[in-house]
Amino acid sequence: MKGLERFGLNPGNLYHNLPVEKLVEHTIANKEGVIGMGGATMCKTGRFTGRSPKDKYFVDEPTSNQNIWWGSVNQKIDESVFDRLLDKVVKGLDGSDLYVFDGFAGADLDYQLPMRIVTQKAWHAHFANNMFIRPSADELRDHKPAFTILNACDLTADDYEELGLRSEVFVVFHLAKGLAIIGGTMYAGEMKKGIFSVLNYQLPLRSVLSMHCSANVGNDGDVALFFGLSGTGKTTLSADPNRELIGDDEHGWSENGIFNFEGGCYAKCIGLTEEKEPDIWRAIRFGALLENVVFDEETRVIDFESKAITENTRVSYPIHHIDNALMPSRAGHPKTIIFLTCDAFGVMPPVAKLTPGQAMYHFLSGYTAKVAGTELGVTEPTATFSSCFGAPFLPLHPTVYATLLGEKMRKHQANAYLVNTGWTGGPYGVGHRMNLTSTRRMITAILDGSIESSSFRKDPYFGFEVPNSLAGVDATILDPIKTWSNAEEYQQKAERLVGLFKKNFTEFEPQPGEFTAHGPA
Repeated sequence: MKGLERFGLNPGNLYHNLPVEKLVEHTIANKEGVIGMGGATMCKTGRFTGRSPKDKYFVDEPTSNQNIWWGSVNQKIDESVFDRLLDKVVKGLDGSDLYVFDGFAGADLDYQLPMRIVTQKAWHAHFANNMFIRPSADELRDHKPAFTILNACDLTADDYEELGLRSEVFVVFHLAKGLAIIGGTMYAGEMKKGIFSVLNYQLPLRSVLSMHCSANVGNDGDVALFFGLSGTGKTTLSADPNRELIGDDEHGWSENGIFNFEGGCYAKCIGLTEEKEPDIWRAIRFGALLENVVFDEETRVIDFESKAITENTRVSYPIHHIDNALMPSRAGHPKTIIFLTCDAFGVMPPVAKLTPGQAMYHFLSGYTAKVAGTELGVTEPTATFSSCFGAPFLPLHPTVYATLLGEKMRKHQANAYLVNTGWTGGPYGVGHRMNLTSTRRMITAILDGSIESSSFRKDPYFGFEVPNSLAGVDATILDPIKTWSNAEEYQQKAERLVGLFKKNFTEFEPQPGEFTAHGPA
């Protein structure tokens, strides 16, 4: 196949952009998976049921090494080590039947990345077909990939210590060569997040903001972005029957507006019910691909509550499986930006308005809190900070993305809000989770602009503006201290959270006042 010879690949049978029907047939014939709910395919990812971020590396090479944010997120690897690993991959794939998916990442044609996935597994090609933008027949005929992933998932680097790697697993990017190699893990999300990492490197250098967020658009063309870490309600709150879905996870903001990077969705399945997530439930049909779900071998009925394999059960499906998906997946400039947090300390108000400077600060912070674990005696929530709500996927320094956000917000007059879906009336273990109905009413007030007719008070700890009243929402919960039985305990907990924010932000010091001046007092 044209293009593969440059790697020295000599495959057995080569299957290029097979239709989903054929990919499912191959998956079953290769014993990679089985048919389940609604005709969806069910597969297991083996030992790894999530990404291996500590096994991810970037080649230290002159065209990119001055730009990359080196450290624990982006680890250096020498070009000579990459060459040895590439040689292993090529030899490991030699003679194997290979599946190739050619497609695109990015619905904005001015910034679209032609990409290629080469893999040993039919279900990996199915995943790529679900998750990336599928080409037309004409586009496929003229396709020239600018970035390629060689996925040798069955191969391990047994000499990893000699190579200076952490383990036998490797996910390595060579930006100058437009190439990534994967070995030792079958987790399909490595391919999805690999292309996301590439776009997170390339696009900001072209003044396009790349974002880990969901996006939807109203009938009047008003675009809203939803940022949030796992457990904050990003998928649930961005799903709106009255608004079209642009995408659920990865987007760019160019001079043309907002555009989806992907051609599909990759949703968590743990605890899935038709009542809670009707769109995801209906999307699980032929063409969807379920990962690591527990099911009855005889009936194929799925137990969505089971964590026996992993809590990170997933389903991928093409975006057209969503009834109100926008096609093609691009729209105008956002009117509204929403940062979702699940504050288990019970300190954050349920909704607050941010200035552009505060938006940059909270974007850099990427805060949420996880509830206490099962360890005996551990009752305190744990603060979690992830820069730009996606630190593991940022090849550039986080301030690059935050600066772009501020510039675009000011230029296009976008409003930003913080929405807390966490605890009220006290911290986890004392208070209770925010009522979803009330949260949806707050989101509605933000999206329809009615929140702006409220009077606001300044939060004494974080300085952002909090509405005093909203239609259909109990005014008491808008001021967190009023929901606590002991005001002094609230103040102590708030001061503690402020301290955690400040401690986290030392990572970005020294930085200009445009960042630090907009944080908590």
